[in-house]
Amino acid sequence: MSDAAIAEVAAVEARARRVDTPCGEGTMAWRIWGEQHAQRTPIVLGHGAQGSWSHWIRNVDVLAERFMVIAADIPGQGDSALPETPDHLGISKAIAEGLRAIVGERPVDFVGFSFSGIAFAHCAAYYPEIARRLILIGCGGLDTPHGHVHLQRASGLKGEERRAVLKSNLLGLMLAHADTVDELALHLLIANARKTRLVKADLVVPDRLLKILPEITVPVDAIWGALDRPHPDPALQAAAIRSVQPQTDFRVIPDAGHWAMYERPESFNAALIAMLEDGPRALA
Repeated sequence: MSDAAIAEVAAVEARARRVDTPCGEGTMAWRIWGEQHAQRTPIVLGHGAQGSWSHWIRNVDVLAERFMVIAADIPGQGDSALPETPDHLGISKAIAEGLRAIVGERPVDFVGFSFSGIAFAHCAAYYPEIARRLILIGCGGLDTPHGHVHLQRASGLKGEERRAVLKSNLLGLMLAHADTVDELALHLLIANARKTRLVKADLVVPDRLLKILPEITVPVDAIWGALDRPHPDPALQAAAIRSVQPQTDFRVIPDAGHWAMYERPESFNAALIAMLEDGPRALA
């Protein structure tokens, strides 16, 4: 892959402070940009399945101008070890203990993309004192019809044939427009997949998020890409979330696919910052 893409990842990571906290038989990796603000709650960013902190590479610098940004590698993915148990209890324990080491008793705003939204939802339910709010980004587990996702095997392929399949896979799942499948996106797809050690469908499907949402006692909001392929029809997803969290603020990023924060970073950053600066509403 492109040397420029590798250098870009390294440059963004170099601006962060890395912290490693206990996780199973190893550690959980966190990257932190910005400093704690007396008047602003730290935000915790989580990535999708087979991802890492780098799913947020186009967002962390902008967000860190206003907030302390803490990006997690979810246990079993990225640079984090497997959790003590390969379930949401084990994942939540590592997240909660890690955040206590980083921010002490201060609550955080969870912002979870795809799989991590479900992981953060469980953490907020199991450790209610740790969360001030939860913002879901393009999550499954809502027992809604799954969109048509077209993926091909790339193993064994080389050169342009392999590149074409990888680009097709990004368009089949993560991104909506061919011109947004750039060298950086291709690099991240491969680099993150190689590090993934925990992928279990039963942590998500069919309704793991829908079942845990009633247990969450803090505001739950959401941002969705209008063209999200795996979880299509934002209105349908909003209705599912509001069936158990009726006050959810649900915002849609136009012309963006599942990985909305990468495909339309300016629009996404503006929407997320506005939501965060509005602050969580009081629950009835």
